[in-house]
Amino acid sequence: MYRPTDTDEPALPDPERVDPAVLTALLARHGWERRGGAPGRYSRWTPPGGAGRLPHLQGSAADAGPTAGSGTSLLVPEGRPRRGRATDAGYADHTDLLGEALTALARSAAPSAREVLLALTVPGDEIRWRRDVPRVGDAVPWTTAEQLRAGARAMLLAAARGARQAAGYFGERHGPHAAGFLEQVLVGPVTGGHLLTAYTPVPDGRPVTSTLLRALQAARDAVDFQRATGGMEAFDAAVDLGVCHELAEALVRLVRGTEGMEVAFAWSPAAAGPPGGFGGRPEPVEFSPGDLPALEAASARYLRREPSIPVRVTGTVVRLRRPTPSGGGSVRLRVLAGADVRQVRVRLDEAAYRIAAHAHLVGLPIRVSGQLESRGGFRRLTEAVGVTPVQVDEAERDRLLKSLHGGVDTFEDACGGDS
Repeated sequence: MYRPTDTDEPALPDPERVDPAVLTALLARHGWERRGGAPGRYSRWTPPGGAGRLPHLQGSAADAGPTAGSGTSLLVPEGRPRRGRATDAGYADHTDLLGEALTALARSAAPSAREVLLALTVPGDEIRWRRDVPRVGDAVPWTTAEQLRAGARAMLLAAARGARQAAGYFGERHGPHAAGFLEQVLVGPVTGGHLLTAYTPVPDGRPVTSTLLRALQAARDAVDFQRATGGMEAFDAAVDLGVCHELAEALVRLVRGTEGMEVAFAWSPAAAGPPGGFGGRPEPVEFSPGDLPALEAASARYLRREPSIPVRVTGTVVRLRRPTPSGGGSVRLRVLAGADVRQVRVRLDEAAYRIAAHAHLVGLPIRVSGQLESRGGFRRLTEAVGVTPVQVDEAERDRLLKSLHGGVDTFEDACGGDS
């Protein structure tokens, strides 16, 4: 799909699988110009002809200055031949025209040509981050490139959590769900360390992508309100739209050290239109260094104000620790149900600790109620009450024992440090 040298041509999609309507939509998105053609048969397209900022999502093409290879001309057939009519006049050369157009794109010197081919090969909604950072030629410092990727990753994880539940601070909550979404995201070729493009799956990833766009727009409005009035109320209202501590932190990371940053979206032309409530070509959302104080204040506000949550957790005991042979101690549970976190630590009195230790010995999970504390990322259960073993069938008990003791040979090993 992508090779790291400019001399290699990108892999070509199969012309039989390319929808001409998708190809023409991508050409228009990336600034290519329609130059006539034969109505009902084909259209002719030429590369963007001028320098400067191109229309929507033209970061890399615009940065390249005047477009080279302006002599390229593509003939793209209109529509598809209907089944049983592949040899009709006007459609006999359908596949040939598409193949020639794709080959011309691969050989074009226009920077946007590779992006069009990539979007054909990697279907999905497109998210592009662009940072205005100091460069030497087209190179940026190593740490700057790392900041871009880390900030984009944090932003996608925040959006995946926000699509699941509205909250000002997530901590460890919904971590597996967010990580699972990230595994489905594809990353385009990195351009000079100041641009990054991701492709999110359609339709499965649409809730996350739309949540991210809605949250960025709400964060932009909240920053404007804070800068104009000094009030933070807009950030409180923005929580219901997906803004949270994690998103604010990602924005701070992406904006700091730059002269500006933007996130742009383009819906997959292969999908059945944009998601509900959004236009076909949403405007990029921009942030500048002047927004940092408001974003940092919002991040701290979300972290400080998110309340603890009453939960009833079922989990397997994976660590036991107490300072003396008798008395209470702390246990760590691998959560099976009741809270959207992987593990929690619980402080227990002597009687409850003894129940947890016996449950661990026989391979049974326990159930406990308490307050899931926001401090520390929702990883600690306080005010624990009602510790009881949970009965499971023999097969499930054996599975839990194997999981619990996968790397633990003795009970004493499991009762070691709580690290």
